[in-house]
Amino acid sequence: MRSKALYIEARIRADLDDLWARTQDPALHQRWDLRFTEIDYLPRAEGEPQRFRYATRLLPFLTVSGTGVSAGEKERPDGTRTSALRFTSPHPLSLIAEGSGYWRYVPEADGVRFLTGYDYRPRWGAFGALADRVLFRPLMGWATAWSFDRLRLWLERGITPERALLNWLAELTVRALVLAAGCAGLGLSSLVGLLGALAPTVAFLCPLLLLVAISLALFMAPRSGTPAARRCRRTPPSRVRAPRLLCTLENPS
Repeated sequence: MRSKALYIEARIRADLDDLWARTQDPALHQRWDLRFTEIDYLPRAEGEPQRFRYATRLLPFLTVSGTGVSAGEKERPDGTRTSALRFTSPHPLSLIAEGSGYWRYVPEADGVRFLTGYDYRPRWGAFGALADRVLFRPLMGWATAWSFDRLRLWLERGITPERALLNWLAELTVRALVLAAGCAGLGLSSLVGLLGALAPTVAFLCPLLLLVAISLALFMAPRSGTPAARRCRRTPPSRVRAPRLLCTLENPS
């Protein structure tokens, strides 16, 4: 059974030209997109689609790279903009063998509806297909949505991608510490009897407060300056079609 293509949508209160620049300029794109460590345009002849090289650092000593080809439509009759790409990776440790996708920029009264749809073919046979369906594809969807929200914070509030990452790591650390302390506290409930006359009160209040703390650590909404994938739409509002521009691109060699 083939996995569904990924769809991510964010509403960003920003100027269309600013959003276009921060998604089409490789130096700016690689700052906010968690999926890429490096993006570089390759030389091209006039009139040809833009070819590029990308790399993703999986571990300090392991980087997976690939190449792609892209094209954009900046001036469309309906006022929207579109960017499409095809990509491939020959690296044997890359689960993604090849794929394609697009970005759409839809102006609205208070900003831009920025959305993407993409799909890819995993390698490694049946094992790769299973690993993709169970783990990798959900992770890619989360990373895309998280990155879109990081881009939104940059455009709307001036929070740089680097600062947004630090905010996320700090909040994640606090949540993990509260969760660990709460679970440890529940494990020590057997010692409440040593408190004498206060034992019944503490035996009632302590687990209750610990459960509240654990629930907050797990389910409390992220702070406004912290990027979060949950702020993005992950299913299309209706049946969507890839732009015709994508059909004009050949698979990168």
